[in-house]
Amino acid sequence: MEVVCSDPAEHRRRVNSRSVDIPGLPLPDWQQVLDREYEPWDREHVVVDTAGQSPPQSLALLLRGLAPG
Repeated sequence: MEVVCSDPAEHRRRVNSRSVDIPGLPLPDWQQVLDREYEPWDREHVVVDTAGQSPPQSLALLLRGLAPG
């Protein structure tokens, strides 16, 4: 499964507004996220695009994508 946010403004907002739940763990800033190397999947997989969706909506898409048949 791959989770993506196809809306760059929303993605940036999420990166900049998240909080650390593990003391001392540094979170990447927006530039570090942009600079990160991305390697596309080379096999079939479920992609959930969270842009414009609530977490429950994204979960529903994920569950539908993982359902057999």
